[in-house]
Amino acid sequence: MFSPGHSGANAYARVGVETGVMGASPHRLIVMLYQGARQAIAQARMHLQQGNVSARGEAVGKAIQIVESGLQQSLNLEAGGEIAERLNALYSYMSRRLLEANIKQSEAMLVEVDGLLATLEEAWIGIAPEIARMAAQPAAESMR
Repeated sequence: MFSPGHSGANAYARVGVETGVMGASPHRLIVMLYQGARQAIAQARMHLQQGNVSARGEAVGKAIQIVESGLQQSLNLEAGGEIAERLNALYSYMSRRLLEANIKQSEAMLVEVDGLLATLEEAWIGIAPEIARMAAQPAAESMR
């Protein structure tokens, strides 16, 4: 049923992802969520083009789960203020749009959400130096 080569590769990939998650900073975890959602959307697009309805639905479902249970749930609406509120609304829009894309079999909608995620991912990666500087600041102060 399964070829032995693929099961080993899949197990290796799972260990790599789990290790990456366990050793990742909170900033890196968000980058990984963006990447995971975008990868799921890419798979959904591929399955849409191939006419594989079941696999497309699974891929869209995975993307929605990452957006809702990962990105949206990580928001701190109290501390994040207006930015967090706007991101929350944008993540809700993305989830609805992904569901609609699956129902209407719309690649354009999948591309739209992927573009939104790409923009957010790029911005999040862009603030990495500032995050690193802020993280190093308390450590330097405690050494005084």
